[in-house]
Formats: sequence, structure tokens, C-alpha cells
Amino acid sequence: MARRPDTSPQTLAVFRAFVGGSWRYGYDLSRETGIRSGTLYPILMRLSGRGLLESRWEETASGRRRRSHRLTGEGIAYAESRLADARPGSATVVGARAGNPPPPERAPARVASCRATPPR
Repeated sequence: MARRPDTSPQTLAVFRAFVGGSWRYGYDLSRETGIRSGTLYPILMRLSGRGLLESRWEETASGRRRRSHRLTGEGIAYAESRLADARPGSATVVGARAGNPPPPERAPARVASCRATPPR
């Protein structure tokens, strides 16, 4: 069975980060969700291309420019429907701030000795 669009854990994490409706910039989203830029920016571009996300350039206090994003009205409704449809177990998110605790730490795997048995 094919997966429904925009139901990956990463996309759901982005939707959760935008639910408040405020303007967010990419680095902030990446830090909050734990999603790397190589995954985050294609999600943002896809949502923007479908009219679910709007973007604008802002200038920071230091004079640097950064691009901020927020969901459109249609995007908010769409995100809320996707989040409501998500099963609790399927919405595992990369970052701990997205509503799920971080995965438990694992002990390092034991490495077998590579030493050859001496000849007799």
C-alpha cells in the first residue's frame, strides 16, 4: 500500500514546529526538529511549491539576511489534518522537542577479536 503524502516522520515534525503560526527560519527549524538541512529544505520547498508555505527575507540585528517561513491558512489546515491522521507510533520524530522522548542510548557493540590463532 502506498504511503499518504506528507506523512513521513520528518514532514510531521516540520508541521508540528509550524503549528503556532509564527515565522520560522531554517536553522531554527533544524535545531528544534533535529532534521538536517539536506532533508529539511526539500520539505520546505515542496510545501512552498504547493502553496502551503509562504516565505520572506528578513534582516537580523547584525545586518545578515535570512529567509523565514510560515504555513499559509491552507497549510495550517492541511498540517492539522495530517497530524490528526498520524498514528501515535508512526510519528516518531528525529528531535526530542517535537513531542517524543529521545531514543534510549545503546551500549557500543562489542567487537570480536581479529587476532589470528597462532600456528602449532
